[in-house]
Amino acid sequence: MSGKVLVTYASKCGSTGEVADAIGETLAAPEPGDEGAAVDVRLLKDVTDVSGYHAVVVGSAIRMGQWLPEATRFVETHRDALSRVPVAYFVVCMTLQEDTEEHRREAATYLDPARELVRPVDEGLFAGAMNYSKLFLPFRLVIKAMKVPEGDFRDWDVIRDWAAGVRPLLLGA
Repeated sequence: MSGKVLVTYASKCGSTGEVADAIGETLAAPEPGDEGAAVDVRLLKDVTDVSGYHAVVVGSAIRMGQWLPEATRFVETHRDALSRVPVAYFVVCMTLQEDTEEHRREAATYLDPARELVRPVDEGLFAGAMNYSKLFLPFRLVIKAMKVPEGDFRDWDVIRDWAAGVRPLLLGA
C-alpha cells in the first residue's frame, strides 16, 4: 500500500475522536503483503491542507440531526482537492444506539450536505456515546428532555470492520 491517509473529524465531547483513532489504527495496521498505510488522525480545525494525502476520511458527531457545521465547511473549503482523491465519510450519532434499518436510513441522511459537495467511496454509520457531564448545561437539558439515554453505544468491532473494508477503496487492493 502506498500513499498517506488523513482521518479528520469534528467532535464536541471526544467520542468521535476515539472513533477516528480506531479507524486510523485499523487503516495503519499492516496486512499480509503490505506494511500498512501512513495515517494522520487530526481534528478538522487543525487541518489547513489536504493536498499531500492519497485519501481522506472525514467524520463528525451529529448534533440535532446534522453533521457539525465545521465538518461541512471543511468539505466545502477543500472540495477541489477532495474531488481528486478517494474520500470516505463517517457519522457518530445516538440515532444508531438502536441499529435498525430505519435508523440507518435516517443516519445516512445526515451526510446529504457533504455528499452533495463530494461523493464518497463509502460511508460509515456508527452509534455514539452520551455522557451528560461533558455537555454544556443548556444542551444537557435539551438532551435529557429528548430522553436520549446516557451510555456508550459504540461497537468497536463494527467500526474496525468498516475501516478494514474501506481500506482498499481508499488505497487500492
